Amino acid sequence: MGHAAAHAPRCAVTAPGTRDPEARSRRHDPGRRDRLVDVAIGVLAEHGVAGTTHRRIAAAANVPLGSMTYHFDSMDDLLHAAFTRLAERTADVFDQALTQAGTTEEAADAVVGLISGPTLNGAETLLASLELYALAARRPEFRAITDAWMARSRKALHAHFDPETAFMLDALIEGTTLHRALSLDPMPVRTVRAAVERIVRP
Repeated sequence: MGHAAAHAPRCAVTAPGTRDPEARSRRHDPGRRDRLVDVAIGVLAEHGVAGTTHRRIAAAANVPLGSMTYHFDSMDDLLHAAFTRLAERTADVFDQALTQAGTTEEAADAVVGLISGPTLNGAETLLASLELYALAARRPEFRAITDAWMARSRKALHAHFDPETAFMLDALIEGTTLHRALSLDPMPVRTVRAAVERIVRP
């Protein structure tokens, strides 16, 4: 063998069992995409859309950065998945609260509870929701998420109220929740209850 051949760079040969550690880790973590979506909601709440990056989410989820580009085609793909999850998760609790109501009075109480309780007022849900509202206001392609969210809310309300009343209550829930969250002197629960009563029984 000549001198040049003896010193030629060798091609790396990887043993079959050690190829693509990222692919192997994915096989042992089949729920990784779902977990990344959940983690993304928290990152969005903490850093906002502008501060959310693949690297930041990967670090928060303790996964390789390559997992992000493997599971999501783009940042928009990730944002759509995260905000859809947020909307569906919140709507599920909304549905549950109204499904448990057996009468109109109980449904009205459920609405008061949704406005004043922890479901819509938790820091992560509230902050991530505000990010979704701002994004949907700027970019119409994200309004399908907010539109579907509102449609589910109205559908749950329709089980107890006529369509017009359900529409009013849906708007009241949205607006009053934000008002209470952003005000330095939040609307007391008794005022929330009075507002619901005026719509339900004007």
